Amino acid sequence: MDYKSAGVDIEAGYESVRLMKEHVAKTMRREVLGGLGGFSGAFDMSALKQMEEPVLLSGTDGVGTKLKLAFLMDRHHTVGIDCVAMCVNDVACAGGEPLFFLDYIACGKNEPEKIAQIVRGVAEGCVQAGAALIGGETAEMPGFYPEDEYDLAGFAVGAADRKEMITGADICPGDVLVGLASSGVHSNGFSLVRKVFALNGPEAAENLETFYEELGEELGDALLRPTKIYVKALRAIREAGVRVKGCSHITGGGFYENVPRMLPDGVTAKIRKDSYPMLPIFPLIQRTGEIAEQMMYNTFNMGICMVLAVREADVKSVLAAAQEAGEQAYVIGEVTASANPEEKGVVLC
Repeated sequence: MDYKSAGVDIEAGYESVRLMKEHVAKTMRREVLGGLGGFSGAFDMSALKQMEEPVLLSGTDGVGTKLKLAFLMDRHHTVGIDCVAMCVNDVACAGGEPLFFLDYIACGKNEPEKIAQIVRGVAEGCVQAGAALIGGETAEMPGFYPEDEYDLAGFAVGAADRKEMITGADICPGDVLVGLASSGVHSNGFSLVRKVFALNGPEAAENLETFYEELGEELGDALLRPTKIYVKALRAIREAGVRVKGCSHITGGGFYENVPRMLPDGVTAKIRKDSYPMLPIFPLIQRTGEIAEQMMYNTFNMGICMVLAVREADVKSVLAAAQEAGEQAYVIGEVTASANPEEKGVVLC
C-alpha cells in the first residue's frame, strides 16, 4: 500500500506546480524574495519606510457556492479572479494598496490541468490588482471532497499610510454617495441563485445553457462572469486628489448590511434605486424566484459593488477618475442626519 492507493497522487501535485509556474510568474513584483516552492513566501517591506505611519491591511475570503457553476460548466479560470477580487476589494476599500496574495485549493482529486486553470485565474486577478502571488496550497483530500469538486479561498495583504486610510469616521450630512458599477452577481448570493434557476438537480446543465434575450447570452455565462477588481479605480480616485471619506464593498448582505459598516453614528445613507441602470440579471432573478425587493437588496449588489462617500465638491473628480480607470460611476444618493444621533443606517428609496 502507498499514498497513491489511498487517493493522494504526489506526482500529480508536482505536475500542478509545474503547470502553474508560468501563470504565477506574471504576478511578480520586485519586492518578492525567492521563488515558488518555498515553505513560506517572502516580501520585502522596505518601501513602507516612505510612509509616515505604515499600516498593514488584510482580507480573506472564498468564492462560495458559485464554484458549483464552475463544476457544471467545466470552466475553472474565472473563479480564480473571483477569489482574488473578494479579498483585494476589501483591502482597497479601506484605503490600502494590495501587496501580495496567497491561495488555498482543496480538492477531491488533483487534476493538474484543472488546478492550473484555477491558478491561471488567480494570477489574472493578481495582475489586475497589482499584487504578487507569492504562495499557496493545493490539498488533495479524497473522501472529504468529491473527486470532481474543490474549494477555493484566498488571503491578501496590503498597506496604507495611516493618514490615507478610509475609515468613515468623518462622514457627515451633505456628503454624496457615488457607486461603482458591478459586472453582475459577482460572488455572493449563489445559494439563492442556484435555487431560483434549479441549478442543483439533473436539469442544471441544461438550465445554464438557456439563452435569455434580456441578457443577450446564456445564463451560465452571465452568472459565471468574474467579480470586478476595483483597486485601479480607487487608486485613480486617490491620485486625483480626492479623499474618500467612506467606502463600502457590497458583498454578502447587500446594501442593508454593508453600507452601514462605513457610517459613523448619527447619519443615514439615502440611496436612490433609480439613479443608475440596473443590470438585467437582477430583475431576471427577482422575477423568476418571486423574491421581495428588500430581500434582493439584502442579498445582491444589484449592479453597484462599491459605494463611496465623498464631499460634494469632489464628485466631478471622482466620476472622471473612475471613468479614466475604466469603471462606470454614478451619483446614487447622499448622507443625511439620522433622527436619533446614536443610530445609523441606510434607506433605499
